[in-house]
Amino acid sequence: MDMKEVAAKYADYQVEMRRWFHHNPELSEKEFETAAKIREELDKMGIPWEHCGLETSTLATIKGAKPGKTVLIRGDMDALTVTEQTGLPFASKNPGVMHACGHDCHMSMMLTAAQILNDMKDELCGTVKLAWQSSEEVATGAKAMVADGAMDGVDGCFAIHVWGDVPAGKVTCDAGPRMGAARKFEIDVKGYSGHGAQPHAAVDAIVAGAAIVNSLQTIVSRKINPAEPAVVTVGTFNAGERWNVISGNARLEGTTRCFSYDVFDKLPEYVEQVAVDTAKAYGCTAEVKDTLLVPPVVNNPEMAALARSVAREVIDEEAPIEVPPTTGGEDFAYFMEKAPGCVLLLGVGDEASGACYPNHNSKFTVHEPELIKGAQIYAKLAMDFTSGKKVEF
Repeated sequence: MDMKEVAAKYADYQVEMRRWFHHNPELSEKEFETAAKIREELDKMGIPWEHCGLETSTLATIKGAKPGKTVLIRGDMDALTVTEQTGLPFASKNPGVMHACGHDCHMSMMLTAAQILNDMKDELCGTVKLAWQSSEEVATGAKAMVADGAMDGVDGCFAIHVWGDVPAGKVTCDAGPRMGAARKFEIDVKGYSGHGAQPHAAVDAIVAGAAIVNSLQTIVSRKINPAEPAVVTVGTFNAGERWNVISGNARLEGTTRCFSYDVFDKLPEYVEQVAVDTAKAYGCTAEVKDTLLVPPVVNNPEMAALARSVAREVIDEEAPIEVPPTTGGEDFAYFMEKAPGCVLLLGVGDEASGACYPNHNSKFTVHEPELIKGAQIYAKLAMDFTSGKKVEF
């Protein structure tokens, strides 16, 4: 059975599902209508599913007629707190909530891949697990699914993310680091408040906080090997209650990003050391809280080679392109810690059709004809991997 012919039957279905999800976006951990729609579609296909991880996450299973490996493919579900400005007829009906990162595409590609695989299960080897994962944007969904056993018995895993900065018809799935590790830090600086006219009688937390902001930048310039990319960003700085009062408290929040597991493990220590010692130099104290969000996404070389091979078959020989990694985080990394994996970025940028804005932009949209190709890539990856197909890399 030719997969492209099977997929062609579901081209309209793919668009219909994508537009339904786009019109009905829901925020992280609240994707109740979204989950109900996915489960309703799976029931129509006769594909068994179960709750897995957070309440709105769903794990479906398609068993092939032949023996083989087990693979997991994932599509994330949550929308963003963005007010949509696309003007599309199927634009978000929920004010201030938008699928501005393409998760509507991921869910619909996964449902379409499920249709294709279900139709072809007589030719399918092994088992395909399909994970509709909630709450990627807040990095809680993948960890919960893994803890609930989604990766039990899985030999490999794949995820596709539509990407506005990659041209339609292109795919990037290079081996090695692809998306950054992300941590959040919170720094509470404590001094001693006083009158703005009498600085000698107070300990200014704002001055100490400002020094911490500057000093944190030396982590990258002086603590990290120049060959290892890293980012330290302070995103918020809150202090003071009145213009003529020296503040006794300041609070800083920020994030660190990197691609190396070694750097990832050291960054919290460096942030705390700089914050505590700098605050002390100004007569203040600092307490630091570190929150792990996601580890780095590092594509397995063999899995990346298979993904490039599939992209060539589904799109064309020129489809795979090299694109620098991004420090944006992706919680699919938790799945990849359990089995070899690969994240593919599917190009959906097309200026002629208005798809010329980056992910997370209020005008973000996609070149829809690429989505049926994404569904085929999901399905072909599953079939090739479970059959044990080997590709040189």
